[in-house]
Amino acid sequence: MSSSISFSRTYLIFTFNPKEGIDNPALVITDDPEPDQNVVPRLCQLKRLEGQSFGFYLRMDQSNCGFEIRDVEPWSPAERSGLRNRDRVLDVNDEYVGNMDLYRLVRKIQSCGLHLFLLVLRRTEYEQAVSMSVDLKMLTKLSKGDHWSRPRLCHIRRHPECGLGMTIIPVEGTKGRYTVSTVTDGPAEKAGVCTGDRLIWINGVLVSTLTYSSLSKTVRKSGDSVTVLVTDSESEACYVRRRMPILPVVAKCNCLPYSAKTMHLTKGHNGYGFLLRQEKLVGTHWTVHVLREVDVGSPAEVEGMEDGNLLLAVNGEPVESMEHDDIVQKIRKSGDEVILTSISKQGRDFYREVGISPLLFHEVCRPTFQDDRQQTVSLCAKNQRETLLTNGQLTNSTVLAQAREDRGCVPDHSGPVTTKLTSDAFL
Repeated sequence: MSSSISFSRTYLIFTFNPKEGIDNPALVITDDPEPDQNVVPRLCQLKRLEGQSFGFYLRMDQSNCGFEIRDVEPWSPAERSGLRNRDRVLDVNDEYVGNMDLYRLVRKIQSCGLHLFLLVLRRTEYEQAVSMSVDLKMLTKLSKGDHWSRPRLCHIRRHPECGLGMTIIPVEGTKGRYTVSTVTDGPAEKAGVCTGDRLIWINGVLVSTLTYSSLSKTVRKSGDSVTVLVTDSESEACYVRRRMPILPVVAKCNCLPYSAKTMHLTKGHNGYGFLLRQEKLVGTHWTVHVLREVDVGSPAEVEGMEDGNLLLAVNGEPVESMEHDDIVQKIRKSGDEVILTSISKQGRDFYREVGISPLLFHEVCRPTFQDDRQQTVSLCAKNQRETLLTNGQLTNSTVLAQAREDRGCVPDHSGPVTTKLTSDAFL
């Protein structure tokens, strides 16, 4: 038996009225919510040496509130990364910066250590995106991948019974790759590690450089705790696609054992009430700036300053690599108020061991002295400053950093000094 199927054709005719538009609702033209695919941010990976700058200026463009790269130095880490003059910055270390001010962004870059990742657009691309009302935050997110999330830096304390609460498993057929399996409600899980995570880094060492036996030995020798960098497999694939290494500088922080302390000091009748000394750590080549001789009842003691802690920053600016006298001047220039950031020696040793800056995850409040724009400066002439006495002796390595009142020193109130970042900053 044969059967036949017949098809009837129906033709729909649509008319166009210039005043009313197309009369078919299905063909109504709307704005495309997706960013213009022709505008593609590029990733610049900067790596500097200890004490070296990245080699560029950062400026806020007041016309459209974007951050502009200027004056890239020849042969600098910035130039080698492909960063160019007038590039516009969208993202720093995998964090969108559109809602930051220049002060906060500069401090973020200064505190990132030796590695810096910038997601940028050419100036023309940026202006094109702004003119088309492209959502720049969505654009940066799409460039990372649909399933991207930040890696996690987790500190795990060993439990007397269940240990670290995780098992490290080598990925079969792949050298130097490991996954993690956690015990429910164990130390690792509570610290933020999840079953199936990729282990990237342990106690400052990339696990891709370790054999399984070496990795096991590292874990056994870790003592009471271990610090790991982990990410989920989908995010790892996003980083591989972007050819971007997974490092603590792009991670979010979970339960680190030490943190920096911020102290907002207002000078009393006898100054701030502490000494700043430059000392060399015994058995190392490290030179540190140490807070000493905190006076009882002084502004420094009231704010929780502890004798022997190390100075990390003055008014949010990192100072560990600065010369001692320059730090002293910076404190003096702050006038009657100053914000100091410090950490214990044990805390600094921890961050040095794992290879990251103690300021990396520390948010410093912006100084709000006077009108948030200017600070009155009290300075002593150079020859007067050099006559300061400590314990009756002239010393260069120990300087009274306006911690106590400078007796015999006539302050110079010649005028205010602007400290707000209003134009650009060298990084």
